[in-house]
Amino acid sequence: MAGDIQPADLGFFSTLASAGSLSAAARELGVTTPAVSKHLALMESRVGVSLINRTTRRMGLTPEGELYLEHARRILGEINDMEELIGVAKAVPKGLLRVNATLGFGRSHVAPLISRFVRKHPQVEVQLQLSVNPPPLTDDSFDVCIRFGAPPDARVIARHIAPNRRLLCASPAYLAKHGTPKVPNDLTRHNCIGIRQGEEAYGVWRLTSGRGKTVATEAIKTRGNLTTNDGEIAVNWALDGHGILMRAEWDVERYLRNGRLVQVLPQYHTPDADIYAVYPQRHQLAARVRTFVDLVALSFAQQAASGKS
Repeated sequence: MAGDIQPADLGFFSTLASAGSLSAAARELGVTTPAVSKHLALMESRVGVSLINRTTRRMGLTPEGELYLEHARRILGEINDMEELIGVAKAVPKGLLRVNATLGFGRSHVAPLISRFVRKHPQVEVQLQLSVNPPPLTDDSFDVCIRFGAPPDARVIARHIAPNRRLLCASPAYLAKHGTPKVPNDLTRHNCIGIRQGEEAYGVWRLTSGRGKTVATEAIKTRGNLTTNDGEIAVNWALDGHGILMRAEWDVERYLRNGRLVQVLPQYHTPDADIYAVYPQRHQLAARVRTFVDLVALSFAQQAASGKS
């Protein structure tokens, strides 16, 4: 009947999309290429739309095929979760794992961990999405999100991965030319490198001093001629001597150690940006999620112990 979607079609189509061609899918499935072509034709006949654009040299998904694949992989992941919950499957990581992380941090810290993870667990297929801001918690577009700061939502699990301070820093050349700030208000007379990320008020740096009853926070409106939404670019601008930067310790610590950057106003504190792994509650027993988060936590702990090298 037209419109029917068979359960066996989901795994078949996911394999076909990953393989990239009918012949490659046939080899992976252990069948002939004509058998793959026939199965695909039956699928398209049942749903009433084309799922694959086929030419002599390449194969691509139609918009309907992209939608089909997205839902098929989510359903297959939920089946894996259900098997693990009821004890049918052994706790072997497998299936699709969708990871979200911020641009610079994801590129420099999360992507290498994913490389290690899939080498150790080849039955897991990982999709890494990098974005300026974390996706909405109500969005079903990720399985694990590596983010800065705990989300204000009890519907997800937020596992603390590592402490992370924001630090003010600049190159020695910039400070030699423009002077070193002594108090927060001095920043208003300096070129401050702006980063448009997250939900914080852009261009406002909050510095805190004192403890307990004597604690005091100053909100400094900064200015500067360089702005970006990419933290790695901002760090490079600071290294080039363009101004003062507020950046997470994990991103600048190695430059502070080798002297290419110098901490500014070290006696003042800026808001923390601890690193968390965030995932929906329904995924807490999924082997692919649990194993990946464990690897991330262990790796960050080892880096912290060795000086974030």
